[in-house]
Amino acid sequence: MLRPAKSFCAILAAAFLVAPAWAAFEQTEELRLIANLTTSMFSKMHYLKRDISPENSRKLFDAYIKALDPMRIFFTRDQIALWRIHERRMLPGLASSGDLSIAFGIFNEYLKILTEYEEFVKKQKFTEADFKTNETFDFDRSKAEWPASRAERNQLWRKKLKSDILAFMLQDKIKAEEAKRNAAKNTGGDSRTKQPPVAVKSPEERVRKRIEQFVQFNQKLEPIEALEIYLNSLAHLYDPHTSYMAPRSEEEFNIGMQLSLVGIGAVLTSEDGYTKIVQIIPGGPADKDKRLKADDRIIAVAQDDGEPVDVVDMPLSKVVSLIRGEEGTKVTLTILEGLKGAKAVPVNIELTRTKVELKESEAKGEVHTVKGPDGKMLRVGVITLPSFYIDFKAAGSGDRNYKSSTRDVKNLIESFKKQGKLDGLIIDLRTNGGGSLQEAVSLTGLFIKTGPVVQLRDASGRIEVYKDEDPELVYDGPLIVMTNRLSASASEIFAGAIKDYKRGILVGDQKTHGKGSVQTVADLGHYLPYLGYNFPAGSIKLTNAKFYRINGASTQLKGVSPDIAFPTFTDTMETGEDKLENAMKWDSIAPVRHPVCDAALSGIARDLKAKSDARVNASKEFSALKRDIAYLMKNKNKKTISLNFDQRWKEYQREKDIYEEQSKLLHLDSRTDEKKNKKKDLYLDETLNIMRDYIAEKTTPANQLLAGGKK
Repeated sequence: MLRPAKSFCAILAAAFLVAPAWAAFEQTEELRLIANLTTSMFSKMHYLKRDISPENSRKLFDAYIKALDPMRIFFTRDQIALWRIHERRMLPGLASSGDLSIAFGIFNEYLKILTEYEEFVKKQKFTEADFKTNETFDFDRSKAEWPASRAERNQLWRKKLKSDILAFMLQDKIKAEEAKRNAAKNTGGDSRTKQPPVAVKSPEERVRKRIEQFVQFNQKLEPIEALEIYLNSLAHLYDPHTSYMAPRSEEEFNIGMQLSLVGIGAVLTSEDGYTKIVQIIPGGPADKDKRLKADDRIIAVAQDDGEPVDVVDMPLSKVVSLIRGEEGTKVTLTILEGLKGAKAVPVNIELTRTKVELKESEAKGEVHTVKGPDGKMLRVGVITLPSFYIDFKAAGSGDRNYKSSTRDVKNLIESFKKQGKLDGLIIDLRTNGGGSLQEAVSLTGLFIKTGPVVQLRDASGRIEVYKDEDPELVYDGPLIVMTNRLSASASEIFAGAIKDYKRGILVGDQKTHGKGSVQTVADLGHYLPYLGYNFPAGSIKLTNAKFYRINGASTQLKGVSPDIAFPTFTDTMETGEDKLENAMKWDSIAPVRHPVCDAALSGIARDLKAKSDARVNASKEFSALKRDIAYLMKNKNKKTISLNFDQRWKEYQREKDIYEEQSKLLHLDSRTDEKKNKKKDLYLDETLNIMRDYIAEKTTPANQLLAGGKK
């Protein structure tokens, strides 16, 4: 039962030297009920059980403070010390009565500090000389000391402001250089005939406008949206995929799940104040445009030709609502490219909103010809599968021709066979974010007779084994599966099963994404009537089960490792389950008895790896790629950036050369020339070489297919 709680706002009153100009947040009976019910459901329904301990209450305090001030530039050391006195009360207060007084008291102080921040920014003046000093800025302050005083805090604000302004200065110079080059092309080399366009507003004006929008946005938050920030601080202590969704966030989530969202076609998440791209949805505007990538961070959103709205530190639901819009309208995203890390210069990407078309997400395939060691031409089918999809509605209604990834892959294989002998098959799951569990099982069934595919353990410890019951074997020849760090969920189930059955060779990044958890959504509104209430309360999404391979290993965190790994840029990205805070741990359960398709495959894989490594080491293209990767890795862990414009410009030019070289190597440098994009794929080319060697190995008498062995 809910009980009255003491007001923490009163405790903090002495610390508030200036009365806020906005309506201070106060807890209400409805908000407390949401908080209490959410806390109870997390503790009882989540796969992991968290107790109401002082240690977990301290973690909640730290997580909430981080959610509000991830860079540690707003709160001072004294403030943190004052609030920490009450940290032990936070989680017990939520569990017993839904007490929000501490959280709302801190949030009210946060709003007051933002007003001070905005006033500080308005008063700052900079000259050209300010950007010629050797000053630096520590952009990663997640583990730094809190500023000891207001003066020290103001110095941090000044450096951050300089860094933000400098980023726009670089952006303007890049645009000016591009305009000069374009003018030179159009006028036969004389760039003087047309001057580059001048920015409408100065970098200082743009930064001040962004900060003003950011402050106003926070001051206009509804109490339930502030509650969402607090409850998500608690949710993310369980794991990164557990969350509370206020009614507006719940609406955005439902729209996304129904695939009726008209927007850019991307899966987004919120991380350290940034809206981050998790996955590009096949067939959507971003996928067709090719510039937006997983790990990119969105920092501003503009409608058509309107003013950009700063979205740093904005709740994800708000960002989604800005990106979503009417079909055919345009949205411009200002992003920081993920591969370029902290030194990334803001880039504008204009996209036209449209619905994701299912046909664009379908499996696609073509046959490649490869010359074998004996000079004979081999036919290798390559099937690209963007997601594990199924038309549940059609399947549920009894439509025997319902759409599914398994059916499409089967049809492609059969069409390859009709054209001639199929010597080898490559399934490309790179950047496949997953989808239907049922499809992962049935797709595996195309390549094995029958047997277990994946195990699922729920929060109570009950284990369920998902099996392929269809004895039809659609393809039994040499098989290679391509993955990368963005291959997740159902992709990992399929790849893991192929590896455990010793049915095929895996190639790609050092590991797949590593998401081995299962989520469910519960509407709080379904529980309120039992407590005598009825009002919009939102929903919770929580992890209630984990996936395990048939060898007993979880796909969580570690993902699935390949037999042959390539040097890749995606391996340097800060993406993957292991990069997420509070990710659930890897573990294992008992393996499931299953057939082995080819007992000789481990030895074959070692031989193929040796040959592939030799080719890669001798390749000029791969050597250039590895050199560029080494440069990026060397600078990846730097926590400080220069505030000297000339220095930053030199760094930009050096990294620009690297990315241009990367684009040429991987043929990602053209968004419009489809023939050029298909002309070269460094990793696919090497995979075709591996397949040539694989076919040769398989056709030797000592390595004929061994079937039916037991494990």
